[in-house]
Amino acid sequence: QVQVVESGGGLVQPGGSLRLSCTASGIIFSRFAMAWYRQAPGNQREAVAGISSSGTTTYADSVKGRFTISRDNAKNTVYLQMNSLKAEDTAVYYCNARYTADYWGKGTLVTVSS
Repeated sequence: QVQVVESGGGLVQPGGSLRLSCTASGIIFSRFAMAWYRQAPGNQREAVAGISSSGTTTYADSVKGRFTISRDNAKNTVYLQMNSLKAEDTAVYYCNARYTADYWGKGTLVTVSS
């Protein structure tokens, strides 16, 4: 059974930092491309950052220079380091694992507010 579980969300002040983690089980993690998406209230889900099985990274323009995605295949975990957070980063953040199929976590809430 495949499980994708996010953690690390919470309340942070503008300008602050958070690190999200996503652990996947039941898959050969190293073969999967991993990505973070987010969905703010009233908005569609959007891609934030992705990392291929070989380590190539991509970012949405809105987070370039502030967010960093990385992976640890030994731990079956992908991370999203978020710095210089803004109010508009407030959203539920979802982890996605993609190879021969798509798997999603249930999300973790990030709230950026003073």
